[in-house]
Amino acid sequence: MAVADGLIMLGGVGKAYRMGPRELWVLREIDLCVGENEYVAIMGPSGSGKTTLMNIIGCLDRPTVGSYHFAGESVEEKSDRQLAKIRNEHIGFVFQTFNLLPRTTAVANVELPMLYRGVAARKRRRRAYELLELVGLSDRAKHRPSELSGGERQRVAIARALANSPSIILADEPTGNLDSKTGEEIMEVFAELHRSGNTIIIVTHEDRIAKKAERIIKLLDGKIIAEEV
Repeated sequence: MAVADGLIMLGGVGKAYRMGPRELWVLREIDLCVGENEYVAIMGPSGSGKTTLMNIIGCLDRPTVGSYHFAGESVEEKSDRQLAKIRNEHIGFVFQTFNLLPRTTAVANVELPMLYRGVAARKRRRRAYELLELVGLSDRAKHRPSELSGGERQRVAIARALANSPSIILADEPTGNLDSKTGEEIMEVFAELHRSGNTIIIVTHEDRIAKKAERIIKLLDGKIIAEEV
């Protein structure tokens, strides 16, 4: 794939954290291009830098060195407010720990990104119900997270990630807190989203999860060491 065709383009990206007088480099010389409607897994052991890489791709963190272009725009020097706008409008996040508001119903959790974007109440409620139906949870819309199983909570998180019709879905260990059967069901949801045209990047340390993707990027000690198609 030509770099010019990339939705996500990282060139020479590195990330360092200050540890007293020392710098700890957790990412080094990352060159990565992800195109529209790709399904990519970023794989590596604990400490390999995969979550840091996802945070940079998701505009939650900034690279120390290198360039990052999202949909043709340079993002590494944007203001915090501009990065928040990119996250809200273009990126859907799914986390291992679900990150749902505990005292809020499933449908209200799904509405949240639309609320931040200023979508009218009636429109966002209708959209939230449509998304819960998409992930097979329309009958659980009024339940709070404590009343849902782990798999159901992750489905709510996926519905929330889709709320603003993002360009990309980033999932960090999305099956990490689920049993294997439920994990397979969640991965089938991602597969269906990909078939529907979504760009998906999944971060995982599990080989069986990574193999669901079309392309696997392997990290070790902060560097890309292999790529499998």
